[in-house]
Amino acid sequence: MIPARYSATRFPGKLMQDLGGKTVIRRTYEATVATDLFDDVFVVTDSDIIYNEIINHGGKAMMSIKEHDCGSDRIAEAVEHMDIDIVINVQGDEPFTDKESLRKLIEVFRDDHDKSIDLASLMVHITDKEEIKNPNTVKVIVDQSNFALYFSRSPIPYPREKDLDLKYFKHKGVYAFRKEAILDFYRLPMLPLEAAEKIECIRYLEYGKRIKMVETDVLGVEIDTPEDLERAKKLLK
Repeated sequence: MIPARYSATRFPGKLMQDLGGKTVIRRTYEATVATDLFDDVFVVTDSDIIYNEIINHGGKAMMSIKEHDCGSDRIAEAVEHMDIDIVINVQGDEPFTDKESLRKLIEVFRDDHDKSIDLASLMVHITDKEEIKNPNTVKVIVDQSNFALYFSRSPIPYPREKDLDLKYFKHKGVYAFRKEAILDFYRLPMLPLEAAEKIECIRYLEYGKRIKMVETDVLGVEIDTPEDLERAKKLLK
């Protein structure tokens, strides 16, 4: 599932911007289909413009019935009555979708025989100090088994002890859910930590869900600003 809304706060209409002769959302959809990892791929949107862009180029799209604050809610509504086990959330603003990273997420559930993992997500090791401090970069800390302990826009862990060799990880907003987990998210109210950080996956932690983090070295380009779009154009060339 690729949740896609037209009116992004920082870069309105970003999914319909031209990227090498195709829109951002079309490139994301086609890259996801091309991985050949999924039984089906849909764009889920509240926008007639985005819906028509996908349908008119031979893709599959669904219109949301209700208004939603986040992509997880949009996906939950779409899959509620589908006969499925695992749902993958690919962000609509990531046209360079990476097959190997998605494959690793799916493997988490193939190996989870007692079904103790509710969802899995990606993280990337980062070293740039400005990125670590940047509130637009969501950081994650994990336990020794790579289960998420917390997500924050602040630098975590805080480097009070300067001599320690700390590693920082950026959270990439690509998720794999058990269907029951995302439906629970949809039905449960937002709690204070999620509201404070504006990071939706904190809701899972606040309600005791287990998030398995998978490290990847593919950073990609998330198109949040016009500057990101220019970087994506250069990368495409």
